Amino acid sequence: MRNLVEFLKKYNYWLVFVLLEVVSLVLIFQYNSYQGSVWFTSANYLTGMSLEYDSKMRSYMSQGTTNQELSERNLMLERELWLTKELLAEERLRHDSTHVDSVPIPQLAEYKLINAKVIGNSLNKADNLITIDKGYNNGVHEDMGVACGNGVVGVVYKASRHYAIVIPVLNMHSNISCTIQGHGYFGYLHWKGGATDIAFVDDIPRHAQFEKGDTIVTSGYSSLFPPGVLVGHVIDSHDSEDGLSYRLEIKLSTDFGNLREVCVIDDAAVNERLNLLRQATDSLKNQRNQ
Repeated sequence: MRNLVEFLKKYNYWLVFVLLEVVSLVLIFQYNSYQGSVWFTSANYLTGMSLEYDSKMRSYMSQGTTNQELSERNLMLERELWLTKELLAEERLRHDSTHVDSVPIPQLAEYKLINAKVIGNSLNKADNLITIDKGYNNGVHEDMGVACGNGVVGVVYKASRHYAIVIPVLNMHSNISCTIQGHGYFGYLHWKGGATDIAFVDDIPRHAQFEKGDTIVTSGYSSLFPPGVLVGHVIDSHDSEDGLSYRLEIKLSTDFGNLREVCVIDDAAVNERLNLLRQATDSLKNQRNQ
């Protein structure tokens, strides 16, 4: 208390001066229209700057959610586009296009996506792996397809309660069934190492018709991916080692060096086929063991 009194005694002239200045400014801005408008404009400008900064901060903080929503939306659109093209091709054969609009929606009803973030990724190994932040507590389990807004990423290999390991396309053990969109010929997607944007589709028949720029999508034959998920585009073709088929060189649509958000594909139809395949495999094993 004594220090406060000493402070007031020491600086009383300055305090009175500041008080009078404040009173003078209030009187000027309150009773003079021009000065009042200047103050109002300046205050609005500062308020606007503050709100703009707050808006930018909120926008930055919500980018992760926005990116996930965009990835999911892109995948849904890719799937719907593929289904529509398939149906149009069928309806052309029937000479009837009135049926097209009513069919994709029920097919998409079983197509669910689980958003996840990439928390670990490697590019420079023969057996690259990706770690995501969702596990079986979120509905993620082994043998589920993983994609992003640009296309195929890989397959879930192992899952724990909160995390999962994905075998990406950029792994020597990756083996995904693909087809040339619009032609129906299918083969298997493999990565041979090296460039992270190039892979190969093997076992394309010699009589297959294709050309550079053709789109490669998942075939749906592997029981891991539904048909129509984008893989990439044909940039070249080569003879297989035995000369009995073609090997297509593919420019991958997914940028694995800039992978942040992915979607795990939970497709009821795929899961049903996979469970049936497992049951058949177990049954055959039991028959051999008897």
